[in-house]
Amino acid sequence: MSLLGELHRRGLPHGLLWGSASTGGTTIDGRILIDFGNAPVSTLLNLLRLLRDLDDDDEERHR
Repeated sequence: MSLLGELHRRGLPHGLLWGSASTGGTTIDGRILIDFGNAPVSTLLNLLRLLRDLDDDDEERHR
């Protein structure tokens, strides 16, 4: 859930919406599964890394 929240929080200011990402209520070993549709996990993690880099760059420019 925190990954989904971070993706929405960091993506929104840049116009990135992942409306199809949701929790279906399915859990495995007490962990909630998130459905990102057909997107590979590597794409999701790369996107999140880019968004983090953008936020870091913005913070450096405002110092």
